[in-house]
Amino acid sequence: MAPPFTLKDISGNTVASTRFLGKPTVINFFATWCPPCREEIPGFVEVYNKYRNSGFELVGIALDTETRGSLPPFLIQNRIEYQILIGDIETARAYGGVKSIPTTFFIGKDGLIRNVHVGYIDRDAFEREVRKLL
Repeated sequence: MAPPFTLKDISGNTVASTRFLGKPTVINFFATWCPPCREEIPGFVEVYNKYRNSGFELVGIALDTETRGSLPPFLIQNRIEYQILIGDIETARAYGGVKSIPTTFFIGKDGLIRNVHVGYIDRDAFEREVRKLL
């Protein structure tokens, strides 16, 4: 099962993972300073926009610490409309101690983790994994 979490979004609102229960969900741990994270985001945006009306949820968990202030302009620059949350060490530990970023978790409607991808994932591979969840 995907571990539960409660994190803040960039506006300071609290978001609980229970909000995504019953929906095919992808959780992507990333940071704005991470080159492979930055490289995969345009494909994420494309796939999210394609499947969002099918109930698909994409959640980015930012592990930025010193660079947290660059998050809002980063979201605008990359046209990110999916949910972005501010990560913490407890959440990273709950997800198996995310040791490298990007790390992406593919979670079924039943809340079970179906796949984990560590490192860069290209748009086509990402879409294939998302389609398995739908």
